[in-house]
Amino acid sequence: MEELTTYPSDQSVGTTGEKPFSTSAIKGHFFSIWPYRLVRILLAGIFLWSGVTKLMDLKSFAVIIEAYGLIPESWVMPVAVILPTIEAIAALGLLMDIEGSLAVVSGLLVMFMAILGYGIRMGFDVDCGCFGPDDPEGKAFHGLRPALYRDVVMMAGVFYLYFWRYHQSLSPVRLRALLNNQSGEES
Repeated sequence: MEELTTYPSDQSVGTTGEKPFSTSAIKGHFFSIWPYRLVRILLAGIFLWSGVTKLMDLKSFAVIIEAYGLIPESWVMPVAVILPTIEAIAALGLLMDIEGSLAVVSGLLVMFMAILGYGIRMGFDVDCGCFGPDDPEGKAFHGLRPALYRDVVMMAGVFYLYFWRYHQSLSPVRLRALLNNQSGEES
């Protein structure tokens, strides 16, 4: 029978004193700043791309919204303007790690998942409208289920960001503090 290899405390690796393949080494990487930044930037990029592409063709996006039949016809165009604008602004806020932007992104994801779930339940065969009217994903998969699965993965990223912030006791930048710093530099 083979003996298990143990690492005495004097054979630690690196400057942190962590042993190879220890849970604390994995935990150290999971809670380092780089995965947090990567997930935050990826989510921001997705939401920015989504918002901007919808804003570039509002009439086509309005047709997609209308296909779901969830809002009165008179609200379709205002929603087609407001929704992608909120997406783009929240994405920029998330990119700069501004307080409240992650909450807006998570709220949008919950709303999108609810709408996609509704569409799946009703048996709709429509483009999700997630990345505007010329969405390559919509053309390739043409279904609501892949969009719902993608949103679930993005929500996992949101949960990771919240968990990381809680674990690191980190608060995002307050917009007021950011604006005060900008005005102080100009003086």
